[in-house]
Amino acid sequence: QVQLVESGGGLVQAGGSLRLSCAAPERTFSAYAGGWFRQAPGKEREFVAVISWSGGRTDYADSVKGRFSISRDNAKNTVYLQMNSLKPEDTAVYYCAATVAYGSNRFRVSGYDYWGQGTQVTVSS
Repeated sequence: QVQLVESGGGLVQAGGSLRLSCAAPERTFSAYAGGWFRQAPGKEREFVAVISWSGGRTDYADSVKGRFSISRDNAKNTVYLQMNSLKPEDTAVYYCAATVAYGSNRFRVSGYDYWGQGTQVTVSS
């Protein structure tokens, strides 16, 4: 069992930046790939970014490439999502997730075993 806790959400103006954190008390989190998803009102949860357990591999949704950056600090059992040049369409609840395998399912909600409770990000125009 891996418990994930997100933090860092908030209200920001368009063009601004936020950094989300996903922390787990268990050291085993360092053995999992960490992903970020988001869900806007009335929409399905969608993939944002994922990082392998070592941090050596990352993938991003096309909509955030060049603006968002995922990283991790395994000594702190934490995965980060740095979000720059934020747009109103980035407004959503952002969820952290963990999966054992960095496989083809890493872009899908169904590919993850553990989820955080979510943190709200609101970008005003």
